[in-house]
Amino acid sequence: MTQPVTPDLARSFGLSDAEYQRVLAIMGRTPSLTELGIFSVMWSEHCSYKSSRIWLKTLPTTAPWVIHGPGENAGVVDIGEGLAAIFKMESHNHPSFIEPFQGAATGVGGILRDVFTMGARPIANLNALRFGDPSLPVTKRVVDGVVRGIGGYGNCVGVPTVGGETNFHPAYNGNPLVNAMTVGIAAQDKIFLSAAAGLGNPVVYVGSKTGRDGIHGATMASAEFAADSEEKRPTVQVGDPFIEKLLIEACLELMATDAIVAIQDMGAAGLTSSSVEMAGKGGVGIDLDLDAVPQRETGMSAYEMMLSESQERMLIVLNPAREAMARAIFEKWELDFAVIGHITDTGRIVVRHQGRIEADIALQPLADQAPLYERPYSLPTRPAPLSLPADPIGLDAALLRLLACPDLAAKNWIWDQYDATVGGQTIKRPGQADAAIVRIPGTQRALALTTDCTPRYCAADPEQGGAQAIVEAWRNITATGATPLAVTDNLNFGNPEKPAIMGQIVAAIRGMGAACRALDFPIVSGNVSLYNETEGQPILPTPAIGGLGVIDSAAHATGIAPRHGDHLILIGATTGELGQSLWLREILHREDGAPPAIHFAAERANGDFVRAQIHAGHVTACHDISDGGLLIALAEMALAANPVAGLGLTLTHTPLTLPPHAFWFGEDQARYIIATPHPARILAAASAAAIPATQLGHVEPHQHGEAHLTLPDGKAISISALRSANQRFFAEWFA
Repeated sequence: MTQPVTPDLARSFGLSDAEYQRVLAIMGRTPSLTELGIFSVMWSEHCSYKSSRIWLKTLPTTAPWVIHGPGENAGVVDIGEGLAAIFKMESHNHPSFIEPFQGAATGVGGILRDVFTMGARPIANLNALRFGDPSLPVTKRVVDGVVRGIGGYGNCVGVPTVGGETNFHPAYNGNPLVNAMTVGIAAQDKIFLSAAAGLGNPVVYVGSKTGRDGIHGATMASAEFAADSEEKRPTVQVGDPFIEKLLIEACLELMATDAIVAIQDMGAAGLTSSSVEMAGKGGVGIDLDLDAVPQRETGMSAYEMMLSESQERMLIVLNPAREAMARAIFEKWELDFAVIGHITDTGRIVVRHQGRIEADIALQPLADQAPLYERPYSLPTRPAPLSLPADPIGLDAALLRLLACPDLAAKNWIWDQYDATVGGQTIKRPGQADAAIVRIPGTQRALALTTDCTPRYCAADPEQGGAQAIVEAWRNITATGATPLAVTDNLNFGNPEKPAIMGQIVAAIRGMGAACRALDFPIVSGNVSLYNETEGQPILPTPAIGGLGVIDSAAHATGIAPRHGDHLILIGATTGELGQSLWLREILHREDGAPPAIHFAAERANGDFVRAQIHAGHVTACHDISDGGLLIALAEMALAANPVAGLGLTLTHTPLTLPPHAFWFGEDQARYIIATPHPARILAAASAAAIPATQLGHVEPHQHGEAHLTLPDGKAISISALRSANQRFFAEWFA
């Protein structure tokens, strides 16, 4: 690229006229093309969080068990025995629409690097996926490519994909969401940070070679899609999981020595962001010679090399006395190793190429004078409570229809493409528990991991929806017997320059913060993905939450499958909240009313009670109640208990103060189903603790050759009919 730098070019790079004037003021001259590229990506929404930063600072991020909160590559929490869990969630939304396979695959690769760059060995991947209307051919294409991309990368790199969620809604037609989460384990005394230090220390490039893929990927992720979005394929990176596996092993081997001063992955904005952030955090300067950068294409310019988002690359500041040893490690793993610069005391980034200085920028104003907007916002009007509608079809027909809908349909078609057990540490796989359970290697303890969000709640009431995403993650972890520790988030919204969208962001963050404070569940890392719109149509506000908890004995982790002889007890109060429920959407084709209320005191009390009963050994199975309400949760427990056939559930409770459909399909929060062989013990303990508890029925073996879910009115639905309805959607869609 040789065109002159002009205001029009700056606009095409995503800089506003005011931002370009700020660049001119900082530089005191017209920037070079490479300098303009550096400013444009570092000041992009994707890298700078310029619309959300002031609100993100209001979130709770500290606790006695938090070692590193937001600001590093990933969050770090103390999990005992001298170990730390390092985890983060990040988006790859725009690339996954343009090129679904590579967009999703490189999303997995990028979040893996965020975790192992801090010294952690990755032990688990999760994902939160949102797709458009299944009746559209483009949705089928995107789903197929995204799932193959996630499975292809995660399986090949050898990290199990253990959990996640998948939703469908027309609001995601032109803008699917692919949020990837990775969790790793490190020794607390071997955590690596990114702040560069040491005058003269070598700056080393390792990993794969640099190509022209992904140039201006960060800028693309900071703008709305238009009708030509699928023509942006050059901005999508191309991944190689086998190189990533080698890079993990080489970096962890080097991390076992004293060679590393600082380390950073080359993610969004590639060499630009990694070098600028490392030097900026360390308060030093950095001098780069791009002639030394390993390249896989000929004739690459400084602009292209600085902005390329080629995958599987890291930047390291080395102890100079260990350079030869480090080189030997990376050459052993057959990876590129090149000294491309050194640390200076100038406080500037200087980029040289073919004997010319292509960029010379003061780092402090590049960061300190970056845009920070307090954008105007209009808070949405909270919807009125739903007037209870009549039931047009009955409990049995509604149950089968809900189980068959895309949001609740069995996700085996997805899970079966992921290796959930590679590494041998997975204890509870998708569908077996409310949260995935992964053993902490070398111990008897385990981590509970989940992703959660209910976008339809967020669209109706972003503050309640943001809070609900947090409390559901907390409940899912609690239902396994684990203690919730911390959260990572991925805030997916539309164009923040629109006051209504900015109002969604502000309200959702308020709700999230309130829930985190009430539950001692701090947010330690995350990502913001804005401008998720296509031709002016925004996605549903989707603040995806990744939760992490710890359980002292992996052997005691609780799943959702009850056993013969168990009794079923509902913990929590039911008022029959059908506003924004799946029953309302799937049976009456309506999306209205207020979402279910969030009561933090009840969430805390009920969850702590359930966890205590699990720890006391009184609970066989436990399931949080969420999408679809109580009857859906019971059906899921019945299906989990019946890999083929055998156990049925007989429900005996008849609600006296609520219509049956409101009781069984309402989505009231703070509720769990406990399966226990000791119902009197649980009920007595609940009564003593003033916890609402209701006996629902019991588990019994099949009669006359087939197990059934028997409703209080005597209607019996065979488990095979439930399974057939639940598995129909994907089986027919991808027949």
